[in-house]
Amino acid sequence: MSSASLRTAAVSLLFGAFVILPVTPALAAAPSCAKEEFEGARYTVCEVGDAGDIRLFWDGEDGPYRSFSALSEALKSGGEELRFAMNAGMYDTNFRPLGLYVEEGSERVGISTAEATAGSQPVPNFLKKPNGVFYVGQDGKAGILTTEEFVAADLEPRIATQSGPMLVIDGALHPMLIPNSTDKTARSGVGVCENGVVRFAVSDGRVNFHEFARLFRDQLGCANALFLDGGRGVGLYSPELRRNDFSWHGGYGPMFGIAD
Repeated sequence: MSSASLRTAAVSLLFGAFVILPVTPALAAAPSCAKEEFEGARYTVCEVGDAGDIRLFWDGEDGPYRSFSALSEALKSGGEELRFAMNAGMYDTNFRPLGLYVEEGSERVGISTAEATAGSQPVPNFLKKPNGVFYVGQDGKAGILTTEEFVAADLEPRIATQSGPMLVIDGALHPMLIPNSTDKTARSGVGVCENGVVRFAVSDGRVNFHEFARLFRDQLGCANALFLDGGRGVGLYSPELRRNDFSWHGGYGPMFGIAD
């Protein structure tokens, strides 16, 4: 074989080697979920390594998903596997989000600046101001702002959900939260912590708002945290923990999810 032929063969082999290397998109990683204890109460905490993996889900062709199982089946039909899910905010009797809901850049429900009716007791949790918005921007970075801050910032997030009350605001507890309150129930929330790490938490028993907020601030290191829901509206889906919660409200409204 001539020198030219050898060079041609070598180049063919070289390019052939590169051609056979598959190029595959990065898969979303399931969050790390673990049991934690804080001041005698037990919680399940899930940490997300890449906030850009977090998605929001609400409804499909047949209406609201309402259950993690229905969401899982819908994703499977599209070739995806649900790795994590959690309730993502409050909703009305039609499972429609009570406040801002943005899914993949599309604003499905507008932001709510409603106030509690004067003299109404108890004040609905959503209206315990300041309430707030959890969002993930187009750059994949997560944040939590009070509703007023979010409106002023004029952001265009990839996903966003509004709920209330805020639990932790720039390192301070929400001023309406009462130490030693007897108002205890199951609770769920989300925090944005050091270096932008997102941590989701559900209580595995009954806790009050003050205890739940201090979990985020003092144990999970979250400068900002948002309450998502309580009681029968709390739910977690984690194959890692063999957990697939069901809502006795008849279902969930918006849901966080990570799938690949």
